Amino acid sequence: MRAHIARATERSTQGSPPAEKLLSVCRLCPRECGVNRLEGERGFCGAGRLARVAAVSVHPGEEPPISGTRGSGTIFFSHCNMKCLFCQNYPISQYGNGREMDAETLAGEMLRLRERGVHNVNFVTPTPHAPQMLEAVLLARGKGFDLPVVYNSNGYDALETLALLDGGVDIYLPDAKYLSAELADTASATPDYARHNGAAIDEMVRQVGFLSVGADGIAVRGVLVRHLVLPGRVGETEAVLAQLSERHGPELPLSLMGQYFPAWQASTTDGFDRKVTRKEYGRAIEAAELLGFRNVFIQERSCPSATT
Repeated sequence: MRAHIARATERSTQGSPPAEKLLSVCRLCPRECGVNRLEGERGFCGAGRLARVAAVSVHPGEEPPISGTRGSGTIFFSHCNMKCLFCQNYPISQYGNGREMDAETLAGEMLRLRERGVHNVNFVTPTPHAPQMLEAVLLARGKGFDLPVVYNSNGYDALETLALLDGGVDIYLPDAKYLSAELADTASATPDYARHNGAAIDEMVRQVGFLSVGADGIAVRGVLVRHLVLPGRVGETEAVLAQLSERHGPELPLSLMGQYFPAWQASTTDGFDRKVTRKEYGRAIEAAELLGFRNVFIQERSCPSATT
């Protein structure tokens, strides 16, 4: 852990591009909008010069190695580089609710979460704010922050941004949402999702390996991939899991999420306007078992009792 932190600090003094350079022609995600956020221009996600934070809290509901017994210290960023029509956090991801924070303030929030006894600090939807996040992490580490940093993203990340984070992030918690370009476009306005997501997860694994835990069962480093099962689309789940198995093998840690519900625009969109059934979620679990995945977190009670 100490060596990992040292590399991040060293990187910050050896010419890593400052936030100002990265934000002047923004290409933090695969959309590469190219807007000058320093001058008030806004791209697809709507993010500006400063990081905008919607909530800072202790979260007990992540996967067991992340939340543990004392919770994960979550920092929810506003704005998002995807437009998932079923987004449960749409007031912050799509409407930008929250308040702006400079790097010093953000670092202070990290240190306060540490004082509350959390196992880690978990940045949610960090992609549009990656350079500001990294700046805050380095400031906090300079003031004694020593917890694992979690990058909890939708998986639509650019390799250039992930290279910036190499040595600054301990745990990657990316989604693997889609393999189908048509579904990715319909549901999230990201037809090129699969290509960029696959490359992003490859890079995350290269940096930190698969999720590893300490003697207490709490994650200290590595990648845990999440997949949300969608209603009527277990075939897509099977395809996504098969692709992950092909690229990374059955030891890749997975979290199969069954808590989908028709939030935001999904409630009025055919095919997305219901929850996932127990039968559908069971089929998703079976798909993971058939592919031989050995480290899968499941949510057996998260689905309604319907069997169709």
